[in-house]
Amino acid sequence: MSGILKTDLLVIGGGSGGLSVAAGAVQMGADVVLLEAGKMGGDCLNYGCVPSKALLAASKHANAMTTGAPFGVSPTVPQVDYAQAKDHVHRVIGQIEPHDSQERFEGLGVKVIREHGRFLRHDTVDAGNTRITARRIVIATGSRPFVPPIPGLEDVPYETNETLFDLRERPDHLIIIGGGPIGMEMAQAHRRLGSKVTVLEGLKALGKDDPELAEIALGRIRAEGVEIVEGAMADRISGGPGDITVHTKDGVSYHGTHLLMAVGRQANVDDMDLEKAGIDYTRAGVTVNAALKSSNRRVYAIGDAAGGLQFTHVAGYHAGIVIRSALFGLPAKASTAHIPWATYTDPEIAQVGLTEAEARKKHGIFLEVLRFQYDGNDRALAEGATTGLIKVMVHKGRPVGASIVGAQAGELIQTWALVLANKLKIGAVANMVAPYPTLGEINKRAAGQYYTPRLFESDRVKKIVRFVQRF
Repeated sequence: MSGILKTDLLVIGGGSGGLSVAAGAVQMGADVVLLEAGKMGGDCLNYGCVPSKALLAASKHANAMTTGAPFGVSPTVPQVDYAQAKDHVHRVIGQIEPHDSQERFEGLGVKVIREHGRFLRHDTVDAGNTRITARRIVIATGSRPFVPPIPGLEDVPYETNETLFDLRERPDHLIIIGGGPIGMEMAQAHRRLGSKVTVLEGLKALGKDDPELAEIALGRIRAEGVEIVEGAMADRISGGPGDITVHTKDGVSYHGTHLLMAVGRQANVDDMDLEKAGIDYTRAGVTVNAALKSSNRRVYAIGDAAGGLQFTHVAGYHAGIVIRSALFGLPAKASTAHIPWATYTDPEIAQVGLTEAEARKKHGIFLEVLRFQYDGNDRALAEGATTGLIKVMVHKGRPVGASIVGAQAGELIQTWALVLANKLKIGAVANMVAPYPTLGEINKRAAGQYYTPRLFESDRVKKIVRFVQRF
């Protein structure tokens, strides 16, 4: 043991959540130690959000070259250099890396140790040759791809999101096992970049989204040439490099050159000796209460490690909760009711609060569902982006959820995230003045649907108007 440290706050994990806690705490005067055994920036920067969106951007440019006919632009077959598309991905990562770097955080005053941490007792962690005792500890270790034990998989080369972005040669035929957000985003990206793509989903593709909205997005992806097979449970895998076969339980075989496993994620909490610190956990993550505290009250868990919604922005939100609690001793509880998320297929899907099915189950006959189609928006018509729909779930004048599929859905959902976070009424959006012509008017028009039957279809209102006009 070469070093013994005592600190106010120990953060285990240098992903988005851990870095947010460390930066906030040290700048507010706390003594902070940060452990990160892998790459600074974690999964989001290196293997997830950033590289996937960069690859999607490359694929969007390729797709634009084939879809210009309605605008008077002759379609042409794009000449795709897959390796250069990956160069773009890594340039973007490189541009963001300095913000998450060890040098930056040491400049802020954080003690950064590039080692894996294991608990010795309730307040002490071993990290290589250093032993750290902390008043408070934050587990922010994120998650990794879950690879199911499918017979034969261990003998076949396959990709996960942690290896896919280093692939330099374009797959001729990419088979993707898993039809969730990662699987569908990468399916559409690779199809647009010239690969043949087959997605095998054991249940329903995009099954966690509103089914009406999911079907709109899946319809576009299928139309672009992606084969999506639902109810296809992988039974075994055979073959070798460049010649892989997935055999499903219904007796059908699917042949391809490359395989991507995208069936879900598991929390990185199983190699930390949490038992020695009295910390309860499952494969999903550390068991925490609403304040994000574990069964060891000195220890918090945030982001993917906390076993809830697996989004970068949730980790950042959790960081704020922990800072209020650990640094100031203030009561702070995490909630998911106002947390938005988006899937960046084309068209995008975005959600905040309750889906229609969830809202109907909770509020029954007292629920109103406001709907507005993209083809009723002038900017969408000008852009040729008329495939889309918004649904807003309203209970007694207050939105309780919003679902959007269409262009820039991830941007449009932010209005409704603001509404839910601040418990605003539907009139707050209806009264908003949106610049014309913008897609943002879709939100306002949807909110306006709440007043249509109350104003334009009301006999009482018409009687009042006729009475006033007499004077």
